[in-house]
Amino acid sequence: MSATPILEPAMEERAEPPTYQIVEAAIRYLEAHAERQPSLEELSAHIGYSPSHLQRLFSAWVGVSPKKYLSFLTLDHAKRLLRDRHSVLETSIETGLSSGGRLHDLFVTWEAMSPGVYASGGDGLALSYGRFDSPFGEALAVGGERGLTGLAFTAETGRDAALADLAARWPNAALREDPAAIASLVENAFGASDGEARTKLALIGAPFQIKVWEALLNVPSGHVTTYSDIARRIGSPKAVRAVGTAVGRNPISWLIPCHRALRKSGALGGYHWGLRVKRAMLAYESARLERAD
Repeated sequence: MSATPILEPAMEERAEPPTYQIVEAAIRYLEAHAERQPSLEELSAHIGYSPSHLQRLFSAWVGVSPKKYLSFLTLDHAKRLLRDRHSVLETSIETGLSSGGRLHDLFVTWEAMSPGVYASGGDGLALSYGRFDSPFGEALAVGGERGLTGLAFTAETGRDAALADLAARWPNAALREDPAAIASLVENAFGASDGEARTKLALIGAPFQIKVWEALLNVPSGHVTTYSDIARRIGSPKAVRAVGTAVGRNPISWLIPCHRALRKSGALGGYHWGLRVKRAMLAYESARLERAD
């Protein structure tokens, strides 16, 4: 996928879908049928493009071929990530590892809402929401002057459930549908590159949750961690179950990378917006990191 995807409010119909929508459809087909290892010909027939054309589009956008991307969707790949990249995770965090593969990681700033705002449920805040296309399907975003406050993916949960989930986190805020008001925040979230403005995040949660989300922000793109490692890092080594709950309550998917938290076995574990989305995110980051290296 290109360094800077062109994002726009999701529309019901388009005469000619943009490249990222074609590739996103291909990604979803690959991850849905990963166990069968579908061929390029099968994928092309499903998408409606010739094998050679789809190969060019996919490789230019993602950075690797559909066949290589398919290998990133397997459980074996998750286990390799856990074994190889997890082994250097602490060093990379402590030394401030930076590479082209970190994608948006260097472009995120965040602040936690004050205890008063948290206790009031966002009373007095004006928030806007909208639906947007993303590399992982339709995204629902919520935000305001302080930055993004919520980012969800609707493919498995549905639009209404996703909106209800994010709105419930700010029950007393004034929420209105206005995609244009937050379009720049969302565009930067998926397409940040050198020289662009940072993506601002505004988090609301209990102190323990905030600590877990901060730990997730320190996991570089293309690397993974475990719930037990996060528990140790925040100084609560016995709170593994509570860490898992806090990871699942992450309000800003993708930018706060809860998809990088795996079980010790290498299994993906759960994901609030669906395991298909989690697999696609890990595969996307692995492909981009490999290309950067």
